[in-house]
Amino acid sequence: MKMIGLIGGMSWESTAEYYRLLNDITRERLGGLHSARCVLHAVDFAEIEVLQAEGRWAEAGEILAAAARSVERAGADMVLLCTNTMHKVADQVAAAVSVPLLHLADATADAVRAAGIRRVGLLGTRFTMEQDFYRARMEAAGLHVLVPDEDGRALVHRVIYEELCLGVVREESRAAYREVIGALVADGAEGVVLGCTEIELLVGAADSPVPVFPTARIHAQAAVDAALAPAAP
Repeated sequence: MKMIGLIGGMSWESTAEYYRLLNDITRERLGGLHSARCVLHAVDFAEIEVLQAEGRWAEAGEILAAAARSVERAGADMVLLCTNTMHKVADQVAAAVSVPLLHLADATADAVRAAGIRRVGLLGTRFTMEQDFYRARMEAAGLHVLVPDEDGRALVHRVIYEELCLGVVREESRAAYREVIGALVADGAEGVVLGCTEIELLVGAADSPVPVFPTARIHAQAAVDAALAPAAP
């Protein structure tokens, strides 16, 4: 099994879920006592969040690029950026290493297309829902992406930063997310992308009338597939 390099800590709540998923999926694939070969560099999310809020994306990218170099030096054969939002600087991170970066939006788009769906709702941080770096990549893969209205986007973003990143899971927020999902479905969404890795801590398939696409699980599955793929001749 190839070594999976994780850049995490954004937040550590979802990074812990990544670690669990990688090991669960590896055990499902290989059986017995097998677990994932991985190395993790976790950043301090408080520092990253300030840079996000101030629009200092290049500086945040420098931090994550340094993290990518560290996991490559530790033996990683591939890099996973364990966050949807920070894929805004994915090109900067990928350019810092010689091993491939497995792009989360690509893995998610593949999963949506494999399900035969073309119109999807997207939940995530304001950055992910409102900027082009994620939506445009999915649209380039042939998908039509819908986002909540202004009030819905504000609610989804607030719950991520004020609750889920702190490990707080509230039934009231789950109910509110269900309403946002319902509105996306009413607008024509055939599926919903949980485009922030923390959202999977709050809602899942039972909370949506259409299929949901949990991006942390999708990313972890793609990583294990790549790690177990035969070496090129």
